[in-house]
Amino acid sequence: MQSFAALFDAIDASTSTLAKVAAMRDYFANESSADCAWATYVLAGGTRTRVIPTSRLRALACEAAGIDDWLFEESYQMAGDLAETIAHLVPSAQISSSLSLSEWMEHRILPLRGLDDTEQRARVRDDWSKLDTSGRFLYVKLIGGGFRVGVAKGLVVRALAQAFALDEKVMAQRMMGFTSMSRTPHSDAFEALKAPSVPSAQMTSGAPFPFFLAHPLKDLPETLGAISDWQIEWKYDGIRAQAVKRGGAVFLWSRGEELVNDTFPDVVEALHALPDGTVLDGELLVWRDDAPAPFAELQKRLGRKNVSKATMAKLPVILLVYDCLEIEGRDVRGETLNLRRRYVEHLFSTKTYPGIHVAPIVSAANWPEATQLRAQARARRTEGFMLKHRESPYGVGRTGNGWWKWKLDPYTVDGVLTYAQRGQGRRAGLYTDYTFGVWTRAPRDPGECDLALSMPPAQAAAQGLPTLVTIAKAYSGLTDAEIKAVDKIIKNTMLEDFGPVRAVKPTLVMELGFEGISKSPRHKSGVAVRFPRILRIREDKPVHEADTLTALQALIHA
Repeated sequence: MQSFAALFDAIDASTSTLAKVAAMRDYFANESSADCAWATYVLAGGTRTRVIPTSRLRALACEAAGIDDWLFEESYQMAGDLAETIAHLVPSAQISSSLSLSEWMEHRILPLRGLDDTEQRARVRDDWSKLDTSGRFLYVKLIGGGFRVGVAKGLVVRALAQAFALDEKVMAQRMMGFTSMSRTPHSDAFEALKAPSVPSAQMTSGAPFPFFLAHPLKDLPETLGAISDWQIEWKYDGIRAQAVKRGGAVFLWSRGEELVNDTFPDVVEALHALPDGTVLDGELLVWRDDAPAPFAELQKRLGRKNVSKATMAKLPVILLVYDCLEIEGRDVRGETLNLRRRYVEHLFSTKTYPGIHVAPIVSAANWPEATQLRAQARARRTEGFMLKHRESPYGVGRTGNGWWKWKLDPYTVDGVLTYAQRGQGRRAGLYTDYTFGVWTRAPRDPGECDLALSMPPAQAAAQGLPTLVTIAKAYSGLTDAEIKAVDKIIKNTMLEDFGPVRAVKPTLVMELGFEGISKSPRHKSGVAVRFPRILRIREDKPVHEADTLTALQALIHA
């Protein structure tokens, strides 16, 4: 654990990509395969279910530190991170443990899940007594099931490739599925990652290929050259997936590298009809009446381990295929999109696969015509267009300029800041997480707005006055300077505390952007927005001119 703690400190203390990669490279080159397997897993974003509830960890920390919960809460609000708070409040270790990262994970942390409450509490207290501040911080992070550090998976791949003198694309391929929750890191898996040659089982296993991702198109499409060089597809709002059929078995992988066979058994059943040695890239969508349903419908299928026939009938999911990566056991990613598309069309021209559809190609004579067709995207329940160069190979990540996503402009709404919460990490002392509301109806004038805000919402509603109802939470979109300015306003206009959340006097209006909107009985407002983010602060707009719930409902209707 000490070596991994030193690696974490080195990564956390640096803003240099080169320095972070070098620190990871040195760790991978010098530590045991068992430790490297776990380090690779957690650094690359692997997550496991929480071993101990957060509330129990808090109680144990208060008990160990001899403090009341209110003092822990105050400390937590200042630190902005549960693990950091516990690491500093719990007394320093009496004996420093020499256990490695893998020994901590496999013999101390993971076995906690099967213990009763009394034994679990005793074990955690004992573990804390053997760790220094850095060790306790990592221990709590690993127990919590989620571990975040300032490196992307691509940097982990780069460090591994450098440590063992391998091509990054080869390492990216070997890493596919490594962070899946269904797998436990072990030394053999890491030995396969660093092997000088590709293991013979690579192409016979159920492992997917690294996903090829598109760049957002920010310029006019005319800058891409002749439209005839580009394949145009609708951009669907589903879950990106790869279907792998090898050795008579089917593996359905999400872009997050999770095996989702149990969640979509209807799709898996359809995939069994594919010939062996086939890998297809596509989108999982709820499909009704020859059209995609809103993403909210697909969400109802997510996370389920046992999907009933009634659910599958109510929410029928298909795989919409738009690329072929392997055919007859042959990796064809290096071939042109034109050829790969022919493989897809040939595969589906000779046989019908219920539950598997081929994504249509959009035909347009020129870019102005394509722009007109793109305006139909929302009516088709899509987000715009995908533009793929006909000569492009299937790359790794966002490499090259072969694929672009030409999305519609986002929906927008002017919302009022009503609640705020402190951020974490370097923004722990600033209020960076915001909650926004809109009016149930537009105030007639500033006077009615002030009157409505002068009393509790229930009282205002009883008197027929408009009230603000929550519609979204957002934390991205502002510059550092804007965050500091908003933080100052929040601290000067606080009204009430609700745990870590602060209610603020409604004085700020911000323009929010979001990709989709749907009805939602789970939300008090009756609506749910998808991917909300802040576009700008509306200093020009007073609170009484913010948008209304009726405006959002009109977007749903549209």
